[in-house]
Amino acid sequence: MQRELEGQVALVTGSARRLGKAIALELARAGSDILIHYGSTAEEVVAETLNELKQCEVRAEAKQADLSQAEASEDLVQCAVERWGRLDILVNSAAIFQKRELMEVTRQDWERTLAINLSAPFFLSQAAARIMKQNGRGTIIHLGDYGSLQPWPNYAHHGISKAALIMLTRTSALSLAPEIRVNAVIPGPVLRPEQMAEEAWSKISQSPPLAWGGDERSVAKAVRFLASHTAITGAVLPVDGGHSLTPPKWR
Repeated sequence: MQRELEGQVALVTGSARRLGKAIALELARAGSDILIHYGSTAEEVVAETLNELKQCEVRAEAKQADLSQAEASEDLVQCAVERWGRLDILVNSAAIFQKRELMEVTRQDWERTLAINLSAPFFLSQAAARIMKQNGRGTIIHLGDYGSLQPWPNYAHHGISKAALIMLTRTSALSLAPEIRVNAVIPGPVLRPEQMAEEAWSKISQSPPLAWGGDERSVAKAVRFLASHTAITGAVLPVDGGHSLTPPKWR
């Protein structure tokens, strides 16, 4: 098996479970050591994820942090550096997904969503870039979603935060070149949101032009590709079976 990321160190936020975990495992299969970040995930779930990562014959550790707090970004990056002396890959996967129509969004809703979905990736990117520039290379990958590209009236502030993440991708790709590459992946309907009913999810997940929007491994493989392909920066890659080509069906 090809291990094109052998010897590198990756920090993946929100990676104790769900899509973040799939990404961490894929990078581990490519040979990268992994620092997983988690927020409120149960310790036994974190321990299980660490065990799966170590079965890929890489080093893996976990760090808890509340990404809505200003100091979390610097702390996470420093944790990787203290353990392994470097940081080569940052994947900003952690996010919150709160349903609110535009006129229902409170200041508290707005501030918490932007703190986790936008401010944390911004300041994590800053902190990581300082280390990566010292090492002469690095890659940052942001995880967007359908709301990055299409308006979701019932998820107003979420979509705004994710659309801004795409501009962060493009701006930082220019600002941090040539040492650091920055890209984004836009997953399709690969995992049902925990608050969404099965019927609504079935309608959405079967709607892409290809009749299948992929799964967690599809998205994780796209992240692995961008982490290893040294000629790509500023790209926004949908992995959604064409889902982003169709009118939004979120209700």
